[in-house]
Amino acid sequence: MRIAQVYWNDILAGTLTEVNPNEYIFCYDNAYFIDSALPAISLTLPKRQQVYKSNFLFPFFFNMLAEGVNRNLQNRQLRIDEHDYFSLLMATAQYDTIGAITIKPEQEIKR
Repeated sequence: MRIAQVYWNDILAGTLTEVNPNEYIFCYDNAYFIDSALPAISLTLPKRQQVYKSNFLFPFFFNMLAEGVNRNLQNRQLRIDEHDYFSLLMATAQYDTIGAITIKPEQEIKR
């Protein structure tokens, strides 16, 4: 099981968990959920106090990955299996993403 923290503009929004390669879970952080001024991270993941489950990496997160040649280069340089989308997401979506969402591996979170 691997866990990543999902941030919206550097505010902890929730947790993305890969239970196994065919089971993913996303849930909003309680503090983020309670604050009505904070938006849902995606239209496909409305801000609800429920656990979202999927048999594949949620499309919202999958679409944060590079495509084509760029993804192939990232896989080779980072030595990540081309079908390990969760590892690639954690390795590439930590700092400079197009939107407000960043993904950080749980072990790197400073408490």
